[in-house]
Amino acid sequence: MTNTTAFDVASYLETDEDIRDFLSAAAEDGSAEHLLHSLGIAAKAKGMTQVANEAGVTRASLYKSLSENANPKLETITKLLGVFGCKLQVTSIEER
Repeated sequence: MTNTTAFDVASYLETDEDIRDFLSAAAEDGSAEHLLHSLGIAAKAKGMTQVANEAGVTRASLYKSLSENANPKLETITKLLGVFGCKLQVTSIEER
């Protein structure tokens, strides 16, 4: 049997620009689940305590908001995106 190591995306997000690009790509597919999962990875990369402090939420609240099956408020999502230098933007869906 071959031993493999777990792949941790967060360890590759070394700069704020890396995180912004990662979140931008995650948002493109339109899946709220994917975006929330990606926000969790980005928070881990930057440091959960730092992200919580900058977003003005408790660390426990941050973990709860980013947990599996969580349904965070839009306000929480926009605060988190702001920590990473991102914002929500509404664009039209082009007809196919």
